[in-house]
Amino acid sequence: MKTMVKAVQTAKTFLAGRVPGQLVLQYTDRCNAHCPQCGMRAGNDFPRHTLGRERTKKIIAAAAEKGFAALSFTGGEPFLQLDDICLLSRFAARQGIRYIRTGSNGFSFLGVERSGFLDRIKKLADRLEDTPIRNIWISIDSCEAQVHEQMRGLPGVMRGIEKALPIFAERGLYLSANLGINRNFAGLPPAGELDLEYFRTGFERFYRTVADLGFTIANVCYPMWSAADEQERDAVYAATTSATITWFSRNEKTALFRALFETIPAQRGNLRIFTPRASLHALLNQHLGMDQLSTPCRGGLDFFFVDSKDGHAYPCGYRGAEDLGPFEALQLDRRYLEDCRRCDWECFRDPSELFAPFTGLRNAPIALLWRLFRDRTFFKLWWEDLAYYRACHYFNGRQAPDRERLSRWEI
Repeated sequence: MKTMVKAVQTAKTFLAGRVPGQLVLQYTDRCNAHCPQCGMRAGNDFPRHTLGRERTKKIIAAAAEKGFAALSFTGGEPFLQLDDICLLSRFAARQGIRYIRTGSNGFSFLGVERSGFLDRIKKLADRLEDTPIRNIWISIDSCEAQVHEQMRGLPGVMRGIEKALPIFAERGLYLSANLGINRNFAGLPPAGELDLEYFRTGFERFYRTVADLGFTIANVCYPMWSAADEQERDAVYAATTSATITWFSRNEKTALFRALFETIPAQRGNLRIFTPRASLHALLNQHLGMDQLSTPCRGGLDFFFVDSKDGHAYPCGYRGAEDLGPFEALQLDRRYLEDCRRCDWECFRDPSELFAPFTGLRNAPIALLWRLFRDRTFFKLWWEDLAYYRACHYFNGRQAPDRERLSRWEI
């Protein structure tokens, strides 16, 4: 019965020309890691904020009333407020929000050499098992343990992750490895411009590394800046910092997207890889100057970001100059910017591409037919992605990978 009700609600959303809403809620901007690519890193001096339970409950209730289907608790470091995150996730589920996610820098997995490590991890896994949280991501900055740990300021954390993952899996929790692409993701890079082969080898190493650690789901966050000479925009989400380590030339960025696009097929039989190739294809079109063969972001229409400082909504974490006021007062009968392609924030760009055929059929059927005529490859990849997502149980972190179904994707 519940499945049928959800299906009807989703159908009504599509018929109205919308897609199921997604809210990225920054619960806190406090953090205990030292990641050079993030403005919220420990030691970076600025006023810190945490929304608090009561205000967040009001935001969650409003999100449920507005029909949002997905809620991501982000930070800062959400696990610094784990009691609150657990409580609020249960509240969100009771309100009817179906897809609840959060993540961590992995600091909880420090101290693997100390006595009591396994007992501590079992207690952590038990706490998270007793919540409706569907997906938990762990940030991995580099396929080389020493580089990752130096960047984060978390010595020994990779060994701790490797020891912890089986304990979580015993409880039916399958954590996701999340790579925020940076210049060190394949290890310390050579001098000069990075090329296609470097990126291709780097992504292959990353996927092998996280699979060897015991992850069964992997995601990639695309870099936010195109070139070192661009001015930093007024991002409200400080993880979008313009630190040099996240800068890529336009040629490098094109090579990066192409390498990721080419690497994924050979890895799909071993890992549940969330990154859709249809979206990468569209982003490549955009970076090659063919904006019309990509989809504008639905940030400010169906997807929103909420800041930890005051609970205000923004079209995304990137567009900090567009304060939409308290989330509870947000009006969903308007769009807050037309045809935005300012960034490559995969949290909103990937689902915008995946939903494009549905929204286009309702809102712009002629434009959809034109795109089908001009770029049949996108629709072939889109159909392939949907089939693969089904084989991955839509990346349900509460469900073990189906190795038999994934094996059909081996090449």
